[in-house]
Amino acid sequence: MERLQKYIASCGVASRRKAEELITEGKVQVNGRKVTELGVKINPQKDKVKVNGQLLAQEKPVYYLLNKPKGVVTTTNDEKGRNTVIDLIETNTRIYPVGRLDYDTTGALILTNDGNLANLLMRPDSQVDKTYIAKVKGIVQIPDIQKLRNGIIIDGVKTKKASVRLKSVDKKKETSTVVLTIHEGKNHQIKKMFESLGYKVIKLRREKIAFLDLKGLMPGEYRNLSIKEVKVLYSLCKK
Repeated sequence: MERLQKYIASCGVASRRKAEELITEGKVQVNGRKVTELGVKINPQKDKVKVNGQLLAQEKPVYYLLNKPKGVVTTTNDEKGRNTVIDLIETNTRIYPVGRLDYDTTGALILTNDGNLANLLMRPDSQVDKTYIAKVKGIVQIPDIQKLRNGIIIDGVKTKKASVRLKSVDKKKETSTVVLTIHEGKNHQIKKMFESLGYKVIKLRREKIAFLDLKGLMPGEYRNLSIKEVKVLYSLCKK
C-alpha cells in the first residue's frame, strides 16, 4: 500500500506537495470515487487513480543535472513565451525543476519526475548544501562576511548559519567575489542577504548541489544522474 499523494508524485504529475493540493481541491479520483482527504492509501497494482479525469500510470523515474544558462526561466511553461529549463532537456517524460533559479542566475539545477525526492530536497528543513558564487558591487568587508556566516534577517526572518569566504576583490572595478554555502532555499535569498548589507549582486551562479558539481557541463548542457547519486541524495535528505 502507498499513500495517494506519493503515488501521484511518482507518476510525474506534480511534486508531493502539489499532489496534496490536487487531492484537497477534489481533482483526484480513486476507482471512480472522488478523494479529498489526505492520508488515503492505495494499491498501485490494483487501484485506478485519475487526476483531472486523466488515468495515471507510474513512469520510470528520471533525474537530470542541468547547467542552467542565463536568460532561461525555471518553470515548466512561461506565459510570456520565454525559454524554460524544460526546453533544454530532450525527453518525452514529464519533468519539472527542483527548486528555482532566477532568470539571470546560472548554474546547477536538478530536474526530475520523482516528486518524492523533489519534495525532500525542497523542504525548509532540508540539510542539503547548495554552494553559490556571487559577484557583488563593492568591496565586501570582513565584518560583513562574519554577519553572513552568522545569519542575516531578511523578510523578518534570520537566515541559518552559512559557510562564507571572500574569494577575490577587484579594487579597480570595485567588485568582490564571494563563495557561500547554504542549505535553505528562501526566495532570492543570496541577493537579499547581500542587499541587507548594502551590496548589490551583479552575477550569481550555483556551483554545487550537495556533492553534484558542473564539471564537464557547459551552460545549457545536462547529464543523467546515476542510481548511486540519487541514493546519496535520498540519504542526505533523510539525515
